[in-house]
Amino acid sequence: MTIESAAPKTAMQRFLDAVEKVGNMVPHPVVIFLILIGIVMVLSAVLSLFGAAITFERINPETHKVEMASTAIRSLLNIEGIRFIYVSLIPNFMSFTAVGLMIVAMIGAGVAEESGLVTALIRKLVIVSPRWALTYILSFVGILASIAADAGYLVLIPLAGIAYLAVGRHPLAGLALGFAAVAGAFTVNMLIKPLDAVLVEFTNDAAHLVDPSRSIGLASNLWFSIASVLFLTVVIAFITDRVIAPRLGTYDPKLAAEGTTTEQGSELAAHESRGLRFAGFGLLALIAVFCLLTLPSGAPLRNPDSGELIGNSPFMNGLIALIMLMFLVTGWAYGIGAGTLKTLPEVIAAIEKSIKSLGGTIFLFFVLSQFVAYFTYTNIGTVMALSLSSALQAANIGALPLLLGFIVVVAIIDLLLTGAIAKWAIFAPVFVPLLMKLGVEPEAVLAAYRVGDSPMNAITPLNAYFALVVGFVQKYDRNAGVGTVVSLMLPYVVWMFVLWTALFALWKMLGLPWGL
Repeated sequence: MTIESAAPKTAMQRFLDAVEKVGNMVPHPVVIFLILIGIVMVLSAVLSLFGAAITFERINPETHKVEMASTAIRSLLNIEGIRFIYVSLIPNFMSFTAVGLMIVAMIGAGVAEESGLVTALIRKLVIVSPRWALTYILSFVGILASIAADAGYLVLIPLAGIAYLAVGRHPLAGLALGFAAVAGAFTVNMLIKPLDAVLVEFTNDAAHLVDPSRSIGLASNLWFSIASVLFLTVVIAFITDRVIAPRLGTYDPKLAAEGTTTEQGSELAAHESRGLRFAGFGLLALIAVFCLLTLPSGAPLRNPDSGELIGNSPFMNGLIALIMLMFLVTGWAYGIGAGTLKTLPEVIAAIEKSIKSLGGTIFLFFVLSQFVAYFTYTNIGTVMALSLSSALQAANIGALPLLLGFIVVVAIIDLLLTGAIAKWAIFAPVFVPLLMKLGVEPEAVLAAYRVGDSPMNAITPLNAYFALVVGFVQKYDRNAGVGTVVSLMLPYVVWMFVLWTALFALWKMLGLPWGL
């Protein structure tokens, strides 16, 4: 990466440059995960010889009842392990939901990009937004993107890079901003989302171990989540403007990979404005259709049993379909209005082009899916999580220090087990009852889990979309690699974790309500 800056580098900038240099010396991500697979195989065999095992309470995801379970390290190099490796090759890949999500999202995103809608929208945003506010707008929208589950990774992050390029700023700073917002604050939002329903249900199951009459609702963390969104919006924007952008300096378009557009936009042409109007009409039509599918009592996208729309409902569980249709409809409508994409064959060609571009990523996801499945099979991560939680439980410290220690443990484990639901199924029956006995409300324990579970998502290679972000970065800097992304995200991860934990501690000490 070429860094052009007249000012002398700070100690932090020199450190991050060293991280980037060392990190980019590592092999291709596919090679990295192949090496990790080999390490997990050997480590599982060695640990299983020592009979590493642990007994614990967990919440059954199907029955939502607390049950005793025993977990032992399983070897991948014995008869059962070799059999698992052989028969699970295709199931591992097919069950890796990131692949399907990415392909579905790209069906719509490909049409929107090929028609010119994405570029026109970003340029319009740049024109109507004050330059100073762009970073804050992208940060805020990126955090809210978690309402669409993982779609924010595929939509918001590349858009942030394009937006920064459009105003003459370094696109890698935009990508870093988008990644930090989408991944680093994934568990909080200003709206209730499907993840909240699962986390709250597991929390109630654990709370009933101490008090069967004690339950919390879907909005039990709403006030803390809203405050966290606003707080983290400022933190992410500040780090971008004061740390990341100065380190990157001026962008050199010559670094872009072949075929990447790096021209900066100006005022919209007449046909582009007409295309945006058509896209607006298409969006209104789509909204009208979904209003009919969601708003009436007994609508098909409401929960058939409870009738709820926000929470556990077909509408929320299949939100990626709405995202895909939104880009598909508005992209085609823009193409008709702007004259860039008129016929159905042209739309199909745009979709095919976007899917073809995913070849390398799909192969990487194939290897990554095998690693995740093998690591899960061995139970190494689960045993480590339970060992750390047992040590923290036995520390015999006060409620607030225990909550802060819990946040640290969750953050450490998140480097290995990235699934928010899977970790909470393990941690909830241990820490919710323990802290309730110390006078801590279950809402506070769940809020602490949100803080610990999010920031590390932006730096762990086990995040299914980490490799995808590396690909986004390489579009603008063909010499970039894993080290580039790590060096970009380190400041976000450190400061978000420290400052967000401080906000949590202050909230707890002031006795502020966590939610409704």
